This record gives sequence, structure tokens and C-alpha cells, in this order.
Amino acid sequence: MKRKTLDLIVGVGLVVLAGLLLVAGIVLTSNANFANDYVKSQLGQQQITFKTADTLTAEERQSACLVRYAGQQLNSGKQAECYANEFIGLHLKSIAGGKTYAQLGDVQTELKAKLADAQKAGDTAAVATVQQQITDTNTARETVFKGETLRGLLLTSYGFSEFGAKAAQAALVAYLAAGLLLLLGAAGLVHAARTPRSQGFAVPEATVKEPVGA
Repeated sequence: MKRKTLDLIVGVGLVVLAGLLLVAGIVLTSNANFANDYVKSQLGQQQITFKTADTLTAEERQSACLVRYAGQQLNSGKQAECYANEFIGLHLKSIAGGKTYAQLGDVQTELKAKLADAQKAGDTAAVATVQQQITDTNTARETVFKGETLRGLLLTSYGFSEFGAKAAQAALVAYLAAGLLLLLGAAGLVHAARTPRSQGFAVPEATVKEPVGA
């Protein structure tokens, strides 16, 4: 194969690969922008604002992100993660001994059984006590349900924003690789233009036979 032909094949191939990587980078950038804009738009509609620094409790001040975002409106994935884990998560632990929605369902079942036993026994005092416990548990479970739901939605937004961030990183890698391949391809084409058509590639050197008896 002629060296000029090989340089042209390699040069054009690298330029084509650079173009494909450039297209991939543009697509990834578009996806990253969509994810960021969508998350910002959806979170902004919730109108959630972090507590100001002067209203944070001592326990809340132990969270670096709650202090950092104090007084700001929640509109980014990182802020959503902070609010979900450090604010909502913190306060959920103080409700019903930190029990989850599912665990409080088991508590309700146990209290209903106790109520039935108390009613059968005719113990009016026990009935009143258990009924109050059921009311308190129902209220706590409803509050926990709302908190866990909002926390889950915020963490989903955070996860979606992370996909956008990863897409942006991948786009940057694609742009850098495209630039490198473009330079290499251009160098190959320049070399092809300077290479004589008659020059071969990896042509074996002719061996000179020594005369017999020399």
C-alpha cells in the first residue's frame, strides 16, 4: 500500500470519528441542559425556601448544607438532596420515635387489637386511652406519609439532576476526544499531501547477496 493512501485513509477516518464524537457531545449537552432546566423548573414551582440562618435550630445548624443554603429558594438537585435528607429527614426522626409510614401501620393494627380487647372487657378508661393513642398514631402516620412523599420526590429530582451532570461530564470528554482526533486527522491529511505518490508503506529493503566464496 502506498504511504499517501494510508495517510488519507487514517486522516479521513479520524476526522469522521471526530465528527461523530462532536455530534455525541452535542446530544449529551442537550440532554444535560434539558435535565437541569427541567429540575429547576419543577422545583421552582414548589416554592420551597430554606429556613434563614437566624431561625435554624441548634440541631439544624449541624448540617453544613442547611447553613450554606439558608434563606435560598430550592431550585437545584443538590439543594433538593439537602432539604430531603438534612431537613425533612431530620424532622421525620422526631415523629413517633422515628418510625416509618409502614411501621406506624403495624402500630395501628396493634392498637386496634388492644381497643377491641378493652371494649370486650368493658374497661372504659382503657378504651379512652387506646382511642387517644390511635388518634395520635393516625395523625403521626399522616404527617410521616406527607414527609416521606415529599422527601422521595425531592430525591427523585436530585437523581435526575445527577444524570444531567453525568451527561455534561460525558459531553466534555467527547468534545476533548473530538478535538484530539481532529488534530490527528488533520496532521495525517497534511502528511498525505506532502508524501510523494510513489512512496510505499513498510516496503521491505532489498537484500544484497554476497558473492559465493567471498
